[in-house]
Amino acid sequence: MGPLPWLIVALGSAIGGVLRYAVSRAMTVQSGSWPLPTLTVNLAGSLLIGALAAWFASRSASMPADVNLRLFAMTGVLGGFTTYSAFALETTLLGSGGMALRAFLYVVVTVLGCLLAAILGRTVVNAMLG
Repeated sequence: MGPLPWLIVALGSAIGGVLRYAVSRAMTVQSGSWPLPTLTVNLAGSLLIGALAAWFASRSASMPADVNLRLFAMTGVLGGFTTYSAFALETTLLGSGGMALRAFLYVVVTVLGCLLAAILGRTVVNAMLG
């Protein structure tokens, strides 16, 4: 395994990070409100990773091109796009700001929403592929 996989993941991560930044710039958030940009990227990323997982599973993933594409799209782009660390920080900020219920609801909505989004992505692609 040479440097190519590392470069593929790095390029994808850079693209995903820029896309996440674009979403955060496009959505304004007031202090103490729901962190909608983070929720949005995590839900969208979960939907897409579920869809891509189903798509790659339907193909011969042993082909080098598929392995590289999977590294680029799933590990790189979606790994750079989604963010657990921002979710964790925003949850602690809500909780320490006297909004424990809001923090708890944010955790529930994020975790369940992301799980359901990944399931939906897989289900839709599997249905499309027959």
